[in-house]
Amino acid sequence: MTPRWPRRSNDEAAGSPGTLPAAWDEQEQQVPSVRVTARGGGIAAGNDVCHNAVGPGSQVVDNRQTHIHHASAEVTWPLEIGAVPALASAFQPRSALRERVDEVRAQGAGAVLTQVLSGGGGVGKSQLAAAYASEALRDGTDLVLWAPAAEIQQVVTLYAQAAVRVAAPGAMGENPEMDARALLEWLATTDRRWLVVLDDITDPAGMAGWWPASRTGSGWVLATTRLTDATLTGNGRKRVPVDVYTPEEAIAYLRARLSDDDAGHLLDDTVQDFAVTLGHLPLALGHAAAYMLNQDLPCAQYLARFNDNNRRLEHVLHEAADADGYGRQIATTLLLSLDAAQRSEPVGLAWPALQLAAHLDPAGHPHALWNTPTVLAHLTEHRPLAPDAAEGAPQPVTAEEAKAVLRILHRYALITSDRRQEPRAVRVHALTARAARETTPDAILPSLARATADALMHIWPDPDQPHPGLAAALRSNTDHLHKTTGNELWHQKGRKALYRAGKSLIEAGLISTATAYWERLDGLSEQILGPVHPETLSTRNNLATAYQQAGRTTEAIPLQEAVFADLERVLGLEHPETLVARSNLANVYREAGRTTEAIRLQEAVTADFVRILGPESPYALIVTSNLATAYMDAGRTTEATPLLEAVLADSERILGPEHPGTLTTRNNLAIAYRDAGRTTEATPLLEAVVADRERILGSEHPDTLSAHNNLANAYRDAGRTTEATPLLEAVFASLERIVGPQHPSTLIARSNLASTYQEIGRTTEATSLLEAVLADRERILGSEHPDTLSAHNNLAAAYHQAGRTTEATSLLEAVLADRERILGPQHPDTLNTRSNLAVSYWGAGRITDAITLLKAVLTDQERILGPQHPDTLNTRNNLANAYQRVRP
Repeated sequence: MTPRWPRRSNDEAAGSPGTLPAAWDEQEQQVPSVRVTARGGGIAAGNDVCHNAVGPGSQVVDNRQTHIHHASAEVTWPLEIGAVPALASAFQPRSALRERVDEVRAQGAGAVLTQVLSGGGGVGKSQLAAAYASEALRDGTDLVLWAPAAEIQQVVTLYAQAAVRVAAPGAMGENPEMDARALLEWLATTDRRWLVVLDDITDPAGMAGWWPASRTGSGWVLATTRLTDATLTGNGRKRVPVDVYTPEEAIAYLRARLSDDDAGHLLDDTVQDFAVTLGHLPLALGHAAAYMLNQDLPCAQYLARFNDNNRRLEHVLHEAADADGYGRQIATTLLLSLDAAQRSEPVGLAWPALQLAAHLDPAGHPHALWNTPTVLAHLTEHRPLAPDAAEGAPQPVTAEEAKAVLRILHRYALITSDRRQEPRAVRVHALTARAARETTPDAILPSLARATADALMHIWPDPDQPHPGLAAALRSNTDHLHKTTGNELWHQKGRKALYRAGKSLIEAGLISTATAYWERLDGLSEQILGPVHPETLSTRNNLATAYQQAGRTTEAIPLQEAVFADLERVLGLEHPETLVARSNLANVYREAGRTTEAIRLQEAVTADFVRILGPESPYALIVTSNLATAYMDAGRTTEATPLLEAVLADSERILGPEHPGTLTTRNNLAIAYRDAGRTTEATPLLEAVVADRERILGSEHPDTLSAHNNLANAYRDAGRTTEATPLLEAVFASLERIVGPQHPSTLIARSNLASTYQEIGRTTEATSLLEAVLADRERILGSEHPDTLSAHNNLAAAYHQAGRTTEATSLLEAVLADRERILGPQHPDTLNTRSNLAVSYWGAGRITDAITLLKAVLTDQERILGPQHPDTLNTRNNLANAYQRVRP
């Protein structure tokens, strides 16, 4: 009889870490985050369980649970992606300018609308682009995509949404960067007509690689920017200067705008002087026309008020800050409109409301921001007392009053408020915002920054993956608030929003962007707070986590070691932040294969967390689960299993059955059951984890892929290879696309797929995959990493199956020596290799050597794994067959 080849060593990996958003806050008793590591026959899931959660009563713009899947081939054309701005009242066609744009387009190149002469903000670039987009929609262009481009991630997010909507090959709706690349490939090759508008580019270097192109000539790109950067031209991109209205266009605009509102009587013989005084600037003319309509004020009287305000201009827009050259026109029209808005009910709220909005992303923010407690409190704080009011505090601003002040600002053309454009319902023109910021006293910046940051946190869903558009808007508004308020967010609790934005980037699958973000935040924190400030160390802890998430373990380890050492020195060994760093260091050691060190650290940190916070603290549960995972890596399954069973029961009761930490612990317990040979218990548990993660996180979230991988391995253990094979193929393809072919998780998936191929007789494919896995692991992880040893073991099994017994035997002897030295002679993986070597001896005709080795292995397996473990039963069966072979 032919001996059964024992189970191959299971590839195992630490879970993908999340971000660590918050530092320990003594006053709020907020415990910092601890990563939950996960384990499984390949990819394992890790979660950051310290969420900046949406609290009771918080408002979320869209609280529906949505899962984006690959679009079917039945796309309904035409498609509009992104919010094309409505054309302004009395929009002017600007024929001469359009002729220049059309001329450039006729040359076969995309046109970049860029102010390069005397213009800048407020000259109507976006309106002209919106006119082209509106015409394209009316003409039935298949795809019109409007992307606010001030933040590159806004572009990536909309590209990704469009990729799914048009069913671009390779777009699955889970990884924005990969899906965005899929859209660019589709745009380049499709015959369908399309228009992509990139509005307000502020980072030309960041746009590199994200410019759409059409090799079929069916597509067109329009971009608007206030920059004249040379990188905006070339490669088929042409610059078209956009300036202010011509005198004729300015007067035509005023006539149409006033006449359309039945206010033609406001025009008088000063209209030409009026247009000249306002510099023919479209934005200033829009402010002025709105003011005249609301105040029923003729041109001559408006001019008189305009000129009366000359003495106040220096308080509205400083000359040094007026880079666009439109200071007087925009500042004075802004001032007049604001004076009128301030007098409107609710009196006195227009100015503080505009100042707050001006510090956010001009491309828009959610309307729900204005119904948050901190924004209402900020408006109340800056609300003037009514003249007849008694001494005391002003009347609290209500949500209805906040809504009313947005309507007033919209009426005076100071903002655009349109809830149909959520999550960017409230927009402010960049130049209006700049002028408003210049009037904001430095003294109110701290309270403004704090109130706005808290409001962003209030409406930020956690997790935010089901709301990609909202998440992108919240990230970009956090970034703008950070830029426009200087260092204010660093000197108060507002920096929580900065941490939440970094966490959001990782949740969105934007790993490279997240790493760059944390690198930047780390540099700023060191510069502003100092190199050993607890917040700096917390930020650096997050950076180490980002490195680990990206598979950059060699960079994560020294950084995490330094963070732990600094925190121990600054805060003390038992401070929660120090305990977090020690736990994270244990996790990264575990991922690097340094299991003994990981267990030592994790045992100590678990004991400390349980003693300091109590055994039912969420963080005590997390670190206990991590300790159990480390025990499993060391082959100590009998110790890990009861720990995980207890943690799961407590997590379901304390955190809830659908909490990410609970799902991870359930996953780990299933793997412990599988390692113990309890496949019938492991499989339904894993099936439940897969269902929950698909529903909560989406089908291609790394944690969901982990669960799929582990379920496939359980199917393989149960002999259900027809179910395991396509599942592993799908996991491998997704990981290769999402995290790259060299990521440790991808290597694990490839190895598991190869083992399945091996079991179904596809030996040639299995061997090729395993040889590639081994080469990559030796290069990336090193020759003595446990995963590298598993790759050696599994390749030897493939060689044996292919009849290459001499190569298999030599490889197994080397692996056995390494595993005995590194893992110890009693580790289940070591026993597995010893059993494999016995079978290899048998195949080479060395039956006596095989029997001797099998007897020793069986004794150890019965003692360590138990007499009914599948590995023990397999060895006993092989030994019986060997005895029959040598009988006379």
